[in-house]
Amino acid sequence: MTQSSENINKTAEVAMDAIGGEDRVVPFHVTDLEVRGRAVQLGDMVDTILSRHNYPTPVSKLLGEVIVLTVLLGTSLKFEGKFIIQTQSDGPVSLLVVDFTSPDAVRAYANYDVDMLKSAIEKDEISPEQLLGSGTLAMTVDQGGVTQRYQGIVALDGKSLEEVAHAYFLQSEQIPTQIRLAVAETITPEQEGEGSKHGWRAGGVLVQFLPKSEDKLSVRDISGGDAPKGVQEHVFEGRDDTWAEVKALIETVSDVELTDDEVGSKILLYRLFHERGVHVFEGPKVTDKCSCSKERVITAIKSMSAEDIEEAMKDGDIETNCQFCNTDYAIGPSDLS
Repeated sequence: MTQSSENINKTAEVAMDAIGGEDRVVPFHVTDLEVRGRAVQLGDMVDTILSRHNYPTPVSKLLGEVIVLTVLLGTSLKFEGKFIIQTQSDGPVSLLVVDFTSPDAVRAYANYDVDMLKSAIEKDEISPEQLLGSGTLAMTVDQGGVTQRYQGIVALDGKSLEEVAHAYFLQSEQIPTQIRLAVAETITPEQEGEGSKHGWRAGGVLVQFLPKSEDKLSVRDISGGDAPKGVQEHVFEGRDDTWAEVKALIETVSDVELTDDEVGSKILLYRLFHERGVHVFEGPKVTDKCSCSKERVITAIKSMSAEDIEEAMKDGDIETNCQFCNTDYAIGPSDLS
C-alpha cells in the first residue's frame, strides 16, 4: 500500500485532521533535520486492555508504557509476523508482556507480587526502577514459519522505561534515537449520583537521526564506565547541532501533550517541527485483539500426555484462562475426541 503524505504547515489544516486518542500511528519525517519517526496516541485500545485486567494503578501505568513502545516499533514491521516486548525482573512487577501481530493486533498482560506491590505503594516506592527491580528487557521479532526468531536483550538499567529503551537502541541498532512515553488515568464524571468513570489514555513519540552523510555521525567511546550494561563500548551520535536540536525538542514534550485527546499526534508534531516543516503519513490503526481461541486451546491440550490430561481434568473438564484477554475456557472429553 502506498502511503500518502502531507506537509504540516498550517495550524488550520492540522486541526481539521488531528483527533487525539484514535489509536492511529502517525509516521513522519523532517527533511531539514534528517530525522524519521512515529507518534501515536492511544484511546479505546489501551483503555480496553488496562480496564479488563484492572491492575493496580502503578502496574497499569508500566504496562501502558510498554504497550505504547510496542506499537511504535511493531507497526514499522515490513513483513507478516509478531513483535514482542517482555520484561522479566525481581521487583514487585516481575513480568510485563506485550505482543503486536501485524498488521494491527495488540495484546498485553502483567504479573506482580501482591504483597511486594502493597509494601512498595505504602513506602511510595513506585518509580519504574523500583517496581521492576533488576532484570532484563527483551525485544523479539518472529516472522513465523521456518524463519529464525531475532531477539535483542538489554538490562533494566535505568530510571525509566524510556532510558531502558534508549540503552536498547544504543546496543542493538546504533542509531541515535529519542523516545517519549506517557500514560494517564482519566476520570470522567457520569450522571448525577452515579460517581465517576475511570479510564486510560497513552501516547508516545519515537524519532531517529538518519543523515544521508555518515560525516554527520561521530563515534563516542563509552568504555570509561558510563556504558549501560551490555552496551558496546562506543555509540554513534550526531556530529553537528542537528541531532542536539531534535533531542532538545523531544525533551520539551509533556505527558499531557502525549495523552490529551484534544491535542493529537499531528498537532503535537506541528508544535515540535513547524519551523522546519514536517511531513506526516497515514499510518495503521491498532486494536485490542487476542489470538487465542478454543481450537488453539484444544490443540495445545491434545499435545499433552494422556496422564497429564487426566490429571488436569476437574469435574470432567479442563479449565484454563488466557492471561492476555482474560477469557476462560472449559474443555471436556467431547472436545478432545
